[in-house]
Amino acid sequence: MLAIFVLLITCKQVRKATDLITKPSARELYARNYENDSVRFPLWKKSFESSLKDSLSIDLPYSETGTYFDELYRTYSYNIELHKGRTFFVEIQTDTVGKKVFIDLYKISKDSLGTIELIESNNENAKSIEYQIEDSGMYKLTIQPEIEKTSSFSMRLYTRPVFGFPVAGKDNQAIQSFWGAARDGGQRTHEGLDIFADRGTPIIAATDGRVSSTGNRGLGGNQVWQRTGIFGYSLYYAHLDSILVNSGEKIETGDTLGLVGNTGNARTTKPHLHFGIYQGYRGAIDPLPFVWISEVPQFESYKDRIETPVISISGSRANLRNRPGLGGAKIGKAITNDTLALLGLTDKWAHVQNQEGMKAFVHLSLVDFTNAKIK
Repeated sequence: MLAIFVLLITCKQVRKATDLITKPSARELYARNYENDSVRFPLWKKSFESSLKDSLSIDLPYSETGTYFDELYRTYSYNIELHKGRTFFVEIQTDTVGKKVFIDLYKISKDSLGTIELIESNNENAKSIEYQIEDSGMYKLTIQPEIEKTSSFSMRLYTRPVFGFPVAGKDNQAIQSFWGAARDGGQRTHEGLDIFADRGTPIIAATDGRVSSTGNRGLGGNQVWQRTGIFGYSLYYAHLDSILVNSGEKIETGDTLGLVGNTGNARTTKPHLHFGIYQGYRGAIDPLPFVWISEVPQFESYKDRIETPVISISGSRANLRNRPGLGGAKIGKAITNDTLALLGLTDKWAHVQNQEGMKAFVHLSLVDFTNAKIK
């Protein structure tokens, strides 16, 4: 008996030491609690593995509300296009204290196989992730509640720019010329953004860093160059009316670098800031994702949620789409009285799963909630 006890202690110590190196995810740690469960855990695991093959797509910002039902083994999966220069946020609220939710973000390879690589997971007791995107492309997000405890949920997915907006008091509407626009009769393309504002409007540092150089030269006229770090970005602020910082000066986000003008080759245009971003050997990159201000959706209220595991189709025919919108591709259909599992609600669409396991979105005008419990 003593030998068995010692063996168990030793195994736990070995696993703990291994965990320090491998850093298991919250999902992996949770799964250990069900290693001897031959009924519920295999179904829970199968649901997750199947979700990795789902092809539903959403646009950001996105919000959804619904109910996680005990032992229904549902996993939520979305394909999302994300861009370098953005930070991606997933936030989930539940009305049950201690309810665990597992959030995993995968990068989808650009090869023909579409293989996926896990790049971020939530902490064991967290219901959120925050991840700065380093490579533009397609990503897959999976969300799976723990096996136990029914709980209503509300989630929101969105991105924010890595940098601040570089002209004081202005926003997206002030951008009037974008990356790639033709210049000099098509001989070159625009390698930045033109942000228009009154002469003398403060130009502010989009992020922390150091002034690498200043001066009046070339097409940019009065200009400030900023470095964000040894292996970071070079930020280019051009056409300034005046420069208010010196080379080598350390600056923080929001510090005034100069004033909007139209020096250099912009002397025949209205005052504006030309803002560019350069990254090492890659040269200029599109700065728009780095500064574009986007909406942060609100959490949907629990009081209006619909609590039912299934719904039925009320119309004669309903198209099942791969994204919540009429522009979504038709991936299936349902007819009157067909029963669908309800995963959640988003705006005017229901997130559903048919009896074959295919997930889709269907318009709420085609859905019957007669037997639903509404709070």
